[in-house]
Amino acid sequence: MIIDAHQHFWKFNPVRDTWISEEMQVLRKDFLPDDLQPVLERNGIDGCVAVQAGQSEEETYFLLRLAEAHDFIRGVVGWVDLRSPAVEDRLAHFSQYGKLKGFRHIVQAEPEGFMLQPEFQRGIEKLRRYNFTYDLLVYPNQLPDAISLVRKFPDQKFVLDHMGKPNIKQGVLYPWNEHIRTLARFDNVYCKVSGLVTEANHQTWSEEAMVPYLNAVFDAFGSYRLLFGSDWPVCLLAADYRKVKDLVGNYLKDRRFAQESEVWYQNAIDFYDLNP
Repeated sequence: MIIDAHQHFWKFNPVRDTWISEEMQVLRKDFLPDDLQPVLERNGIDGCVAVQAGQSEEETYFLLRLAEAHDFIRGVVGWVDLRSPAVEDRLAHFSQYGKLKGFRHIVQAEPEGFMLQPEFQRGIEKLRRYNFTYDLLVYPNQLPDAISLVRKFPDQKFVLDHMGKPNIKQGVLYPWNEHIRTLARFDNVYCKVSGLVTEANHQTWSEEAMVPYLNAVFDAFGSYRLLFGSDWPVCLLAADYRKVKDLVGNYLKDRRFAQESEVWYQNAIDFYDLNP
């Protein structure tokens, strides 16, 4: 079994989706379940988790409708305004949707200190009451804030998206790797092995260049807190689905003592409470 713990759907809107620049022509179109399902089947993927790409409750409902119509979408990570005074009412409302597993905010687009705001942390504090997870999407310079956040909420389940987006293109490891080691000391924090190819040079990346970054997260988290994710369709900027999967698969073959089943599916099932 393999679960893709991180992918996206959207109906492309150039006004809303301003992050998809003119240089990203391959992404400037709709990506929906009928596009992904045959890709998953060709690659032996049994299910996926759809993660928000827009900052609105409309995005959450959009993903939930898709998940309701397609069984292979095992879970949804949506968006809710965690800083809203009404956040608890919204979380109570969303708790009725069985496939909604957690929430994410695109913190990488926010200034440093965003996650330390009292309003944001009040929202994080309420997630656990409804058994919701939280996906951390940050750049390396925001990892110290992520460490401060998870330290304050030891009972909240967190997962770091895209390994904290290390600067692979420039071959930079420090201080990203130090922050990864610190973050991994918190047992409530998991990490997605995803998004690597888009942080490297899109045309010239190699599996060999990824090894130091993969070593860092495997050494820090161990295979029992790492989840495979494709980041489809964003990965298409640099690689097709097969190459992304093979990047992880080839590394696991060479990684002594790594429990492949944990990375491929068990950790995703456990973290997001997915139906196996």
